[in-house]
Amino acid sequence: MKIKNGLFFLSFVASISPAQTTVGYAIQGISFNRVTITDQFWLPKIETNRTVTIPASFKKCEETGRVENFVLAAEKRGKFLTTFPFDDTDIYKIIEGASYSMSVHPDPKLDRYVDSLINIVGKAQEPDGYLYTAGTIDPLHPHDWAGKDRWVNESQMSHELYNSGHLFEAASAHYLATGKRNFLDIALKNADLLTQVFGPGKRNDAPGHEIVEMGLVKLYHITGVKRYLDLAGFFIDCRGKVNDSKKAYSQDHKPVIQQDEAVGHAVRAGYLYSGVADVAALTDNAEYLSAIDKIWDNMVSKKLYITGGIGSRHQGEAFGDNYELPNLTAYNETCAAIANVYWNYRMFLLHGESKYIDVLERSLYNGVISGVGLDGKTFFYPNPLECDLHYKFNSGETLTRQPWFDCSCCPTNLCRFLPSVPGYIYAQGHNKVYVNLFVQSSSTIQLNKEVVVTIAQETQYPWDGKVKISVIPEKTSQFALYLRIPGWADNQPVPSDLYSFVNPEMGSVSVIVNGEVVRYKSDKGYAVIDRKWKRGDVVNFVLPMSIRRVEANKNVAENSGKVVIERGPIVYCLEGVDNGTQLNKLILPDSSKLSETFVPDMLGGVVKISGEALITGELAKQSQKITAIPYFIWNNRGADEMKVWIPRN
Repeated sequence: MKIKNGLFFLSFVASISPAQTTVGYAIQGISFNRVTITDQFWLPKIETNRTVTIPASFKKCEETGRVENFVLAAEKRGKFLTTFPFDDTDIYKIIEGASYSMSVHPDPKLDRYVDSLINIVGKAQEPDGYLYTAGTIDPLHPHDWAGKDRWVNESQMSHELYNSGHLFEAASAHYLATGKRNFLDIALKNADLLTQVFGPGKRNDAPGHEIVEMGLVKLYHITGVKRYLDLAGFFIDCRGKVNDSKKAYSQDHKPVIQQDEAVGHAVRAGYLYSGVADVAALTDNAEYLSAIDKIWDNMVSKKLYITGGIGSRHQGEAFGDNYELPNLTAYNETCAAIANVYWNYRMFLLHGESKYIDVLERSLYNGVISGVGLDGKTFFYPNPLECDLHYKFNSGETLTRQPWFDCSCCPTNLCRFLPSVPGYIYAQGHNKVYVNLFVQSSSTIQLNKEVVVTIAQETQYPWDGKVKISVIPEKTSQFALYLRIPGWADNQPVPSDLYSFVNPEMGSVSVIVNGEVVRYKSDKGYAVIDRKWKRGDVVNFVLPMSIRRVEANKNVAENSGKVVIERGPIVYCLEGVDNGTQLNKLILPDSSKLSETFVPDMLGGVVKISGEALITGELAKQSQKITAIPYFIWNNRGADEMKVWIPRN
């Protein structure tokens, strides 16, 4: 197998964000390693991930036997040491995150350690490319989920192709970050085996846990080998060979092009829809696009939590029925929020509409980062919207942040996701620059052969809605600047009627260019400023940051008569440590005034919201001062009660 030669190709590939390859899409993302962030919200989180989360997760893989599984597989001796056959992927995901980190922050010591792990992984690979420690260690007694022969349980629980998918994602990231082929060659050997085993006239098992589709597309982008892209499409098309509702868990209940509802395991679903978008962008498959458009509409109008989380059911970590959005028992797996970001980003790249970034932002600021503690080494697997210190999740324990899990897909997924966050800020189209997220940062973008422009943001977002954007072209140039107007700033919390503001506010977004208010054109949710830009041009974008109350669609019975406190993109909650032990008796009347205060020494620096609530009692209602904090930061002061949806009467 040959990689395309030439420095031009390597530089072209390296310019693509490893976290979300965008070749083939109408719009291209700006890679995270081409964006420099200097803000006080995301930069500390990314640094904590680099200095704490990634090293701590590598250590856990050593302590729990995940690394030793590869050693035993190479020596064909012993017994599989961990719980799940997909535990191999934890190492892959951390290597992916470490690779992203090293591409921005070179680290020779980390580089050597990663190479040592890759060497161990390579020795565990069988001669024909098969790589699956749960089956290789003791082929006569493989993991219970694996089956007696390769692939026979793939459509159920073996996770062989899931392991391959994360291998491909990690190896692609490592190659793009370091230029070294040691991990890539392992991945290509495994991918070549898959193309020999699966395909028309061969095995046609639908992957039980999707992600191999996304991984194969990454390898296609690097190598140009079309059979990898073809296999990704085959894995999509071989789903639903028999219409069987029982297979909805893994989205295998009917052909993908006939699906119109988000169903089953939420992480698997998000990865599938992302893979479908990737293949659709490269093959111009209109049926794929129609399907994921319908599924997205169903998700955002009937199955999305106000935090951007997806997957309401504890059982199966799955989507529930339409409008089934419980609070106390909500699952909202951290991995599912990450998958939701992947999917919505690709939908934006396909369609260029801001509504997809609206959902992405909601998931990012609430549902994703709630999954990791301020210390960078304690985590949530589920992310419910209420905690009473009694309800127990899969672990059999009440909800509190944990340093690790038997199934630690969420901590390791955060390792790989957080370094890529800067890659969601900017994008480019034909003579267009998109500013999608408001983060103090800068990036130099080459729009075409003639136009090179640096975009620099100054902002305290999400705590402040003022955004100053310096537009610095190398020479005076005509192009369009697309500034996203967040749905929440235009009276629409999400792009559907699932949630709405109790009191709509009008006319609060303003755009000022070089000190003068401009009348901008609106296009697909963006404020468009198309002009000749010159050095020194400055755009001031002001977004409303008033405190809002959100109510749910009447079909969400769980939240009838309740409201959520929201400010900008941030969803708030009440936590027991601030509000006492009677959260279940609190009422927040519509008439209660709420005020905000930035507290630099509280939970790393947050805007807290204060007000007065009522406590319902047997004789009379008494008033009580309340403090609301951002949902993403709760449970950083110990296990406690928590509530997002608050009764209003």
